[in-house]
Amino acid sequence: SNLDVYEWFRPQVKSSLGNALRIIRPVVVMDEGHKAISDLAYSTLYGFNPSFVLELTATPKDVQPRGGRNPIKARYANLLVEITGKELDREGMIKMPLILDPFEVADWQTVLNAAVERLNTLQHDATTFQAEENRYIRPILLVQVERTGRDQRDGSHIHAEDVCEYLMQTGFDEAEIAIKTAEQNDLKEPENQDLLSPYNQVRVIITKEALQEGWDCPFAYVLCSFAARSNLSAMMQLVGRILRQPHAEKTGVKALDQCYVFTHLATTNTAVIKIKTGLEQDGLGDLVLEVATEDSTGTAATPRRIRRREKFRRLNIYLPQVLINRNGVMQPLDYETDILTHIDWSEFDHAEVVRAVRFDRSSADRQLTAITLGDNDNAPITHHATDRLEELAAFDPVQVVRKVSDIILNPFVAWQLLERLVGDLKEKGFDELSLGSASARLVEALRKELIKEQDRRAEIFFRQAVHDGLIQFRLRADGKNWPMPRTIITSEADQAYQIVDQAGDLMQKSLFDRVYQMELNRAEREVAVYLDGQDALGWWFRNVARRDYGLKGWKKNVIYPDLIFSIEENGKATQLVALETKGAFLDGTIDTEYKRALMDFLTKHFSWDNTPTVGQLELEQDGVTVSCDLILLDEWHTVLEEKYFSS
Repeated sequence: SNLDVYEWFRPQVKSSLGNALRIIRPVVVMDEGHKAISDLAYSTLYGFNPSFVLELTATPKDVQPRGGRNPIKARYANLLVEITGKELDREGMIKMPLILDPFEVADWQTVLNAAVERLNTLQHDATTFQAEENRYIRPILLVQVERTGRDQRDGSHIHAEDVCEYLMQTGFDEAEIAIKTAEQNDLKEPENQDLLSPYNQVRVIITKEALQEGWDCPFAYVLCSFAARSNLSAMMQLVGRILRQPHAEKTGVKALDQCYVFTHLATTNTAVIKIKTGLEQDGLGDLVLEVATEDSTGTAATPRRIRRREKFRRLNIYLPQVLINRNGVMQPLDYETDILTHIDWSEFDHAEVVRAVRFDRSSADRQLTAITLGDNDNAPITHHATDRLEELAAFDPVQVVRKVSDIILNPFVAWQLLERLVGDLKEKGFDELSLGSASARLVEALRKELIKEQDRRAEIFFRQAVHDGLIQFRLRADGKNWPMPRTIITSEADQAYQIVDQAGDLMQKSLFDRVYQMELNRAEREVAVYLDGQDALGWWFRNVARRDYGLKGWKKNVIYPDLIFSIEENGKATQLVALETKGAFLDGTIDTEYKRALMDFLTKHFSWDNTPTVGQLELEQDGVTVSCDLILLDEWHTVLEEKYFSS
């Protein structure tokens, strides 16, 4: 017998749930059985003397025999019922085939644009299908990012907020986007809990890996994985989230009976291998994966170079960079080195932090209650008041200093600032315990005020440095300008749809021979079509974030204008314009106001540096002016007409 007993003089069987189960010999149903194959799991499971064990798993596993000091006997999965992926597909329960569209060389916005275009196409098909069959489907796009969390937005990795802002800029409403991460879960909001409801508005779910376990939504059709750039293993675990067919029934509409995966900077072969592995882990390894590396014309796409138009190929085009005089040498501005190190924190006023961390006397004097086992059977559980657990709420200034180290680079300066702050808080009545209890609030308030002061002082320094000539925004004769590329790389097929005007004619003034629809979002396409039709326009160029031309200022984020174009007079360029577009709903936001302020400031302080140097560069746009502009999407036509193309 394997019943638990008390080891007394005469062993006595324990009265326990475990013994009750061992006596009645239950039927055990083990979900996710492939996770319970260790010796410990096996002994625990069969230690209940089950009369029958039913394991449910998509991937049954065998345990191979092993000799040595701790030998293991072989245990083989006894398959009673096996349901293959093909059977699920025949029953209409999954979306197949899976269409993979890998982008090997492209900026992430291009990949996202392609995924959104697919989503919009599916939505059109779903709306038509509902009108004909009265079945509601709202296709959803899953976007897997590289980074989440407030402190993880470093500008070099694709962050959830980057994707969210870009989607809103391209026309999505806030209610249509949900972020599901460890820190933020918009899917828990009452209006988002039922994703299948016709009243639900969610069309895009942004995550990193929070959907890998225990989440399933049959309306998920498209996966756009930016994790493929660095972590294909994380991407493959999300593949199964888009396989389930709505209502477990095929629609008869080809597009709605398939699912789609877009990957960023991943080769086709590598992506296929990982996706197949993901299908195998979901018990669908028998499925034939259909891979599409094609555009809407069905022609395979391979990365290739595109040259400039013939008339622009010999033209030298340069744009000014934001440079700083570092020890007599002009160098590209670096935010940490050239801005943060010049901020003087000695006179930081922490009064707002003290006010934010208000002292709550009632909270500080509260008593804790201890619940314990009593000394006799009449009072088995007792409770009583106890002292506050000071050791659990100790204030740690070292941790506070570390948590602001990205703002105040010198820890000694941060320590001195914190000492003054803590001294004032103690004068207000705080002790070590109450400081520990308020530590999280203190850090939050301190960071908020430091960032506000950092931006204010950084702007003052930047503007003064430009005035003094330390920082310059100039077209230079020493060659330290940004050269417009002679070729660009695209992953779009040669037969893919190019941008056309309202008459259906191809663009004639784009700097490069071909510009494809998927490489620009809807708003950018509208502006590009307008520019291409202007007589005063010389050429226009779609600027790619993190690859092409960027503007630096008194904040960390680099501004990458959406479009760059030239204005000509009598066949000679007179003005270069770097144009940033923003959705009207973003007007007044901190980010928009910063970009507008910096771009206006740089425009006013642009100049030519004609200082003679050895190996002087001959600039073909001699005398040209440079303008940096930010316009809102609901007024772009009027602004461009008035500022640049008025007759």
